[in-house]
Amino acid sequence: MPGPQIAMAAVGVVTGVVGMFKASSDKRKAEAEAFRMQQKIQEFENNRQEVVNPYAGVESVADMASDLSGEMSNPMANLGVATQAAEIQMEQTDIALANTLDTLMATGASAGGATALAQAAARGKKDVAANIQAQESSNEKARAQGEQNLQNQRIAEKQRIQGINMSEEVRVQDAEAKGSIFEFEKQETRDVASLNRMAGQEAQARQDIASANSAFGAALGGVAGAATSGIASMAEGKE
Repeated sequence: MPGPQIAMAAVGVVTGVVGMFKASSDKRKAEAEAFRMQQKIQEFENNRQEVVNPYAGVESVADMASDLSGEMSNPMANLGVATQAAEIQMEQTDIALANTLDTLMATGASAGGATALAQAAARGKKDVAANIQAQESSNEKARAQGEQNLQNQRIAEKQRIQGINMSEEVRVQDAEAKGSIFEFEKQETRDVASLNRMAGQEAQARQDIASANSAFGAALGGVAGAATSGIASMAEGKE
């Protein structure tokens, strides 16, 4: 009886046609998804962060260093001669001579005695004057040395502050550059991960296209086989 065979062939044809429609629908969806992911990847690539030089903004700190030679001076250059002691000496000698002459005139002493007294007085005043002169000279040198020490300390402090400022500026610039590198690398890692996900989705969509093509071919083969079987059954029924 060809009837059941024909029915089975008809079912096969219908099943095959349904399979073909489903495969075609799946293929269209997969192609749309592949196209969407391709566009998305292209848009993502076009908007990725630019590669920048994190050290482009680094500036020289040489201008922070200043010439301190203008603040240096020689405090010994203006050391003077201690004349006050010599003036005191001459003044006291004159007074001693005057007093001696007054004594001579009042007592009628000999000139030799007066001279001896004057010389003794002059020697005493001279010793005092020499001591004063030595003190003045020592004090002047001490003041000059103190000024020199003060200048050295001030220059050293300015150099220290300059060194700190320059080191800090270099540290800040280096930290900013390293911060830019960190941000770039983190963003780059995220971008690459996103691209990989989208590329994976596109690859899956293209695999789905291939699967749909295979399913369509199989369904088409099923329709052809069922149709051939049905036609053969109908031919047998006519005989």
